[in-house]
This record gives sequence, C-alpha cells and structure tokens, in this order.
Amino acid sequence: MTSLLVFSHLRWDFVYQRPQQLMSRLAAAHPILFIEEPITGAERTWLERYSPCAGVQVLRMHVPGNAPGFADVHMDRMRTLLNQYLEDHGIDEYLLWFYTPMALPLAQDLTPLGSVYDCMDELAAFDFAPPELIAREMALFGQVDLVFTGGRSLYESKRERHADVHCFPSSVDHAHFGRRGLDDHPDQAGLAGPRLGYYGVIDERLDIGLVAALADAHPEWQIVMVGPVVKIDAARLPQRPNLHWMGQRRYDELPAFLAGWDVCLMPFALNASTRFISPTKTLEYLAAGKPVVSTPVRDVAQQYATVVPIAASPAEFVGACEDLLARTPQQRAQFQDEAAQVVAATCWDQTAGAMHVLLERFATHAADDTAQLPVWAAAPQRAPALPMA
Repeated sequence: MTSLLVFSHLRWDFVYQRPQQLMSRLAAAHPILFIEEPITGAERTWLERYSPCAGVQVLRMHVPGNAPGFADVHMDRMRTLLNQYLEDHGIDEYLLWFYTPMALPLAQDLTPLGSVYDCMDELAAFDFAPPELIAREMALFGQVDLVFTGGRSLYESKRERHADVHCFPSSVDHAHFGRRGLDDHPDQAGLAGPRLGYYGVIDERLDIGLVAALADAHPEWQIVMVGPVVKIDAARLPQRPNLHWMGQRRYDELPAFLAGWDVCLMPFALNASTRFISPTKTLEYLAAGKPVVSTPVRDVAQQYATVVPIAASPAEFVGACEDLLARTPQQRAQFQDEAAQVVAATCWDQTAGAMHVLLERFATHAADDTAQLPVWAAAPQRAPALPMA
C-alpha cells in the first residue's frame, strides 16, 4: 500500500479538524506518516512517534534551537531523521501531502509517486505568519500534482495558480455530531439557561468584542466558550459572570457540550485571517440540530444563509440570537428538517473517498489497494462539484 507522508503545521493532538478527519479515513488505503512541525529547544536531535489511530503514525521531531515552525535552520536535522525513518521501515513508495508550504524543503531529497497540497487556510493572512510563506507557496504550486482547497473562497483564490485544483469544502462526521439524547457535559451542567455556545480555536479570527457585547446584552444568558487560546493574550479575554471560558477539550467531549446549548455561535471577526475560512463547525452545529448565528464570513453566507442567520453588527447578532430563542416548537421542527437536508449533502467519508479516487492515479498497486478499502473508498466516486452561491 502506498504511504502518505503528510507535512502539517497543526499537531495531531491539537483541535481535531480537517487533517485528522481526512487522514484517519485515508489510512484505510494509505498508511499515514503525519509529520508535525518540530519541537524546539531540545538538547539533542531525536524523533518521537506515536499512533493516535489505526494506520496513522505521528512523527514529532525534537531539535535544538528556538526558531519556530518549519524554519530552514531545522531542515538538515529533520531531513536526516525523516530519511532514516523511511529507510529503517522500508518505505519507498509514497505520496506527499502538504498542509503548509513551509515544509517544502523537508521533501527535497524525497522521490514520491505524486504530491498534493491540501490548502485548508490562507496561512499567509494569519498573525505571525513567516515572511517567506508566500514565496514558499508559489514554489509548492510549481511542484505538486494536485491542489485541494478547504472552501469556495480558497478555490476561487487558488484555481488560477495550478492546472489541477479541486474544491473540497469542510464536511461533517454525522455519527459523532448527529447523536441525540446525550447527557449534558458535567462542566456546564450547573449553568442556568438559556445557553449560547462556541467551540473552536480562540485566536485573531474571533471577535472578542462581539462575545463581550453578547454577554452584556443579556446577563441572564450563559455564554460558553470552548477551545484553546492561541496567539492572543488570555488575560485580555473579557470576564463576565455569564461568560465561561472552558479551555481546550477533546473531540469526544464536544457533542456533550452541544447537547446543552440552545444556540450555537460563530462570532468571527471580519479581517484578513477570516477572508477565506470555511468553518467546519457550521455543519457540526447543524448536524447536532442546533440553531446557529454567524457573522458574514463569506463561505458561510454564500452556502448556509438559508439555515444560518447572518448578522453584520453586534446589535444584529444579539437580535438574531433573540429570534432563535423565541422560536415556536413548529418553527424549531421546521429548522430541524431544513438543517438535516443541508447536512445530508456531505460527509467526511464521501470527501475522503473522492480524494482517494484522485490519488489513485499515482498508485502503483491500485487494484490491490482498492481490494482492501472500506466501501466508501472502493466505490467509484467523483470529486464533488464546486458549491453554488
């Protein structure tokens, strides 16, 4: 079976999102080596590895020095560790899969059967992005065989930069988020209602002022914020009696938090870092049968405005939440039906299966691989069409 060498700026044990959803499924067809950006400050160079799920090996390289991420100063040591690992384990047929262009020098000695850039974010727009990232991405476009994008806006931005670009928007794990009748998460069970909640990374993409305004508008509402605080000072997060910062939680905890929420929040800031995002949580919230309010993030407004109210100002956001909480039982039932129809149009199994079909062009043992695949990947599928506005 042809291995996948995946270069990721995100750690496997960080927030469970697109890379984990896809790789845990593609592992049925391709053994996964998930190569994270290095851990710096080590006394010596060494390789840590662990297996978070069947078919996936996470490689975490520890290196001296303090340069962040896939910095060039680390590349010689990292290449030595990686090449030795491949040799020791007899891995000589593989594909490359990039989540960050910054890892491109790490692959310079490799001889893959093919290569993919899965562009899930416009990383150059994020705070503290390496200054060489844009040039590195241009070089990556010139070397990879396939480009996948994580949403419509990213597709429109990248489609002229490569001859073979495919739009694979964020999808959903129905079995995980579609469960009903779950017990409330014990860490919020003591909170009164109504409860309005958000989960995800808390960073420059979130409108913290909007979150504070929401808590101030209705002191009787309980605002539950679940997720790690990254790149912003946690001491500057607004503090209110009805605003609860829960910190990072495991993926398997999220449905229990959702079960206790009356409204789900997507209070994204409108800035360069959110210009191209396609939030995975949109479909996860809807799969749980929960009403959602979002700021006018482009991909959300274009694809989900029929079921997700879009609010452009704090007053509109508060008003949309008020309207959702005031819905009649009949209105709630109608929403549940509409949300179920939206969510039914996609799933991570389908997305991974369509990607696998595209990867098969590089496989030297495609027939053998297909014989060992689960039904979702063995069945012929086409890449999903570009979502309509």
